[in-house]
This record gives sequence, structure tokens and C-alpha cells, in this order.
Amino acid sequence: MNFQASEEQVSIRDAVQKICSRFDDAYWLERDREGGFPEAFFDALARDGWLGICIPQAYGGAGLTIADAAVMMQTIARSGAGMSGASAVHINVFGLNPVVVFGTEEQKRRMLPPMARGEVKTCFAVTEPNTGLNTTQLRTRAVRRGDRYVVNGQKVWISTAQVAHKVLLLARTTPLEEVSQPTQGLTLFYTDLDRRRIEVREIEKMGRKCVDSNELFIDDFEIPVEDRIGEEGRGFEYILHGMNPERVLIAAEAVGLGQLALERATAYAKERQVFNRPIGQNQGIQHPLARNWIELEAAWLMVMQAAWQYDQGMNCAAAANAAKYLAGEAGFNACQQAVMTHGGFGYAKQYHVERYLREIMVPRIAPVSPELVLCFIAEKVLGLPKSY
Repeated sequence: MNFQASEEQVSIRDAVQKICSRFDDAYWLERDREGGFPEAFFDALARDGWLGICIPQAYGGAGLTIADAAVMMQTIARSGAGMSGASAVHINVFGLNPVVVFGTEEQKRRMLPPMARGEVKTCFAVTEPNTGLNTTQLRTRAVRRGDRYVVNGQKVWISTAQVAHKVLLLARTTPLEEVSQPTQGLTLFYTDLDRRRIEVREIEKMGRKCVDSNELFIDDFEIPVEDRIGEEGRGFEYILHGMNPERVLIAAEAVGLGQLALERATAYAKERQVFNRPIGQNQGIQHPLARNWIELEAAWLMVMQAAWQYDQGMNCAAAANAAKYLAGEAGFNACQQAVMTHGGFGYAKQYHVERYLREIMVPRIAPVSPELVLCFIAEKVLGLPKSY
């Protein structure tokens, strides 16, 4: 097994880093203070074709692998952009995977090229306020009427809906009581976000201010049949195909942000003098930072194993969930330690590490909680009884 990055991955890292270097700490500090989607950053990556990294070449993308995309997302987060930068392009990189795999030829040619070129932004509307991670219990209904579906319901924690042109929406088309299994009867759509029928309310939150999170209130929203992805009732199956690469990519982002925090903490520990010596000379400072490095390296290996399994067409569910868990915990530990290493200055925005700590909570909590990852491993890998 070769653990060294391929020549192509080195080129990806160098090219993406070159773009990211134009957006310095001052840029991301301003975005964190004032909000507002980082359009200039998004456009810069779009111009060089990076948003379509995983979209097949036949539909305007680069046709590269999830492992390559993981390198890209790690580089973005590590550059100083953190989750603010990574989340701005996250959905473009992986979001239309269900269209790539299950869409018709007409849908692929219509839907994928604008996404790859960065001409459209989309949001992913799955989570609901009363179901949380229990996706099979979704209550948003889509009822077919002739050549259209009429949708009513509510979604929550939907990123980029303030700026999105499109929505990838999961809704129940067959009532739960009429299906033999709760995973049946859910249908996936990719369609225009009609703001006359979808009210978007932004949620004030802890961090990542420039990438909005929202509640959606859907009232008689009409979707043409031709915007349904795959067969009616099989949407849950389709989004599962996209969940594993999403876990891989968000894990890569968490590792990148943790590495960024570790770099800042290490640099500060070398420079900061207390009691006439650099604070980094003390084992009380050294050892936690060394532990952070070990944890982040281990998490990155798990990320790349999961990505490799996915790219080989293997079942990567256990590895993808494990990668997300390890990366979320390692990233959080590194970001917290970066604040502590800076002492009181770690609480000041001018050193940026407090932003990293706020932002690392995103991949630690989402898209699946650490506890549910452990439940999955216990049940599906270890064969223990289901606990919930």
C-alpha cells in the first residue's frame, strides 16, 4: 500500500493552495464579522474548474476521485479558510452525486454542467425539526398531481439556502403507514428553489457566519416530474449513496482545520516568551500539541482509507463513519488546544484560533453525531444489538 500522495494529488494541493492564498486571514475575519457569502472565493475556485472535481468529464467536470476531492477540501480548510471556506463549496463538490449515479442522461446533461462551472448554487434539504437524524420519519410530503409534485413541509439546518438557485430535496411520497419498511416511500428531487413557495429563514448561530444555515417553510411548492431523481419511493437509497462521500469530505475538512489550528499554536509556542523562555519549551505545552499531531495524522489515514474504498467501489460505510468520528474529535482537540496555547490571547479574534474552535463544532456535530457513529460501528461492525 502506498501512503504517499500521488503526483496528481500534489498538483491539486498546490493549485488549490495558490488560489486560497489570495484570501488571507483579514478576508476571513471580515466574513466572520459581517457575514455575507464569500462570493469572490467561490468564484475563484469555480473559474479554475475545482467545483466540478468529482463530476464526470462528459458533463463538464474533472472526473477525479473522492480521494482527490478530500485532498482539495483538506487544503481549503487548512489554508486559513476553515469551515467558512470549505462549507461555501462543499455541496458543489459532492452534492449532486445522486444525479451522477441515478440520474437520466437528460438530467445529467441539464443539471451537472452548471454546477461544475459554478453558475448555480444549491442547498441540500433533508433534515427536519422533529426528526433529526431519524431520516426515515420525514414528514415533508410530496403528492403527485399529473406531471407535477406538490410539496408541503418544513426543513431545518439547510446551508446556503439564502444564496441557492437550486434545492436537492428529500420528501415522502408514500405515507409511512403504507410502506413495508420505513426506508421506502421517500423520493429525491433536484429542482429550482422557488422563493414564492419556500420561505427561507436564517438561523443565527455560533460560527461560520458567512455560510448561512436556515429553516425552510414549504407551502404548495410544485416540482416537475422531470426533476425527480430516479424512481419514486427510492430516494432514501439514493441519498445513502451520497452520505459516505460526504462523511469523507467533511472529515477531510475537519483534519485540515485541525492542522491549521496546530500550525498556529506551534508557531505561537515558539515565539511567545514567558519567564525568559519560549513557552513551547515546556512539556505542558509540547505534549498536548504532539498528541494533536498524532491524532490528526491517524484521522487523515482513516479519511484516505475510506476514500480509497469508495473509489474502488467497495462498501466504505464503516471506514467513512470512523473517519468522520476520528477527524471530528482530533480537529476539535487541536482547535481547543490552540486556544489554550495562546492563553488569554486565544480569546481574541486577532489571533483567529477562537474562530477555528467555533467552526470545528460543525464537523464534530454534523452530518452525523459522534454518538450515532459509535452506534453504527457497534451494530454493523461488531454485531452488537441495536441500542436505539
